[in-house]
Amino acid sequence: EVQLVESGGGLVQPGGSLRLSCVASGFTFGDYDMIWVRQAPGKGPEWVSSINSNGGRTYYADSVKGRFTISRDNTKNTLYLQMNSLKPEDTALYYCAARRVGKIQYDYWGQGTQVTVSS
Repeated sequence: EVQLVESGGGLVQPGGSLRLSCVASGFTFGDYDMIWVRQAPGKGPEWVSSINSNGGRTYYADSVKGRFTISRDNTKNTLYLQMNSLKPEDTALYYCAARRVGKIQYDYWGQGTQVTVSS
């Protein structure tokens, strides 16, 4: 059974940090590109960051560039998102997703982890 399980969300004050994790199972993690996507209440999904299958290339939305860092550990089948200098506008449900290398569509999605930035 394919699973992506996110964790690490929570309530944090503005300026704080969180690290999200996404543990993959049921597929060959190292054969997949990965992304983080978030959805704030009442808004559509927003792409946050991407990383290629071997971790050599990373991409960020302008809204998080310089504050967030995406990484992966293929030996642990785990994707990470280090979030620093958090802002209230970062409040959202954060999802990870997997896309087999060479494909366009993201095949697998997690259930999400809630991040709330508030004083």
